[in-house]
Amino acid sequence: MKVSVVLCTYSEDMYEHFREAAESVLEQTYDDVELMIVVDGNDELFEQVRDEYSDREDVVLHCNDENVGLLESRNTGAELATGDVVAFIDDDAVADKEWVEELVESYEKHDALAAGGKMTPEWVAGKPAFLPEEFYWLVGVTHRGFADGPGWVRNTFGSNISFRADVFEELGGFDVEIGGRQGDANLQGGETELCARLASEWDERVWYNPDAEVAHKIFDYRTDPKWLVDRAFWQGYSKRAMSQLVEEGGDQEGAFLRQLLLDFVPQRSVSLVRQPSWTQFEQLVMLVVFTAAVGFGFLYGMVRY
Repeated sequence: MKVSVVLCTYSEDMYEHFREAAESVLEQTYDDVELMIVVDGNDELFEQVRDEYSDREDVVLHCNDENVGLLESRNTGAELATGDVVAFIDDDAVADKEWVEELVESYEKHDALAAGGKMTPEWVAGKPAFLPEEFYWLVGVTHRGFADGPGWVRNTFGSNISFRADVFEELGGFDVEIGGRQGDANLQGGETELCARLASEWDERVWYNPDAEVAHKIFDYRTDPKWLVDRAFWQGYSKRAMSQLVEEGGDQEGAFLRQLLLDFVPQRSVSLVRQPSWTQFEQLVMLVVFTAAVGFGFLYGMVRY
């Protein structure tokens, strides 16, 4: 089974991070891997990438004529790919050496049509003490409560997800209007919408393999409380919008919210009473703040949609 990994990039400022992501794919324990590098409308960056990777037989290079965004760039990479499976990783992520091997095992053992893995945090700017694990999804990391272990889920994160190439093609790839639908640049969740279509058209979900790990770099700006609250608001907005765009778009979030309110908040409250600490207090407060921000975003989405 050949696996094509699509890696998109667009900024010279991210070159060293992109390069680390690319090398992590090229150094996989699984042999039959093809790296698809798509530069999104930056000729100078493409020259730099071509100078470094054009002599690699396991690398395919492409530069878009103009900046078209991540989802369309990913679709382009998938169209050029020759693998049986097409996987996606971001230029601020680093794959574990056994990432592809674990994904392939997911397809072979579970006859999956799509598979993804766990996103782990790489705290570039240091781990913020106030950020509760229940809201790690705000920074693109698998959060507490996502899944108890391997199993079927609606979708995994966009930087650690894969599809059988024929299934991806038949689904038509990512909807490039996500993020720009109705002139709304804040709508997020391209992988959510695609996986919802997978469930609707193929009656299939995504196999989650927590051993298929990808580390996500958390830069300084992503640890700013104001940025995180703003992110939570627009995530709530996106979840409402997604529930209107796809069937059962909010089921996974609804289950998480119930778990958050009925399990995690009470557990943290009891723990704070038994073993008081400033860190536990901060995390409990931020748990409430982030939940409220998501809720306000969801309500705003109800008005818009």
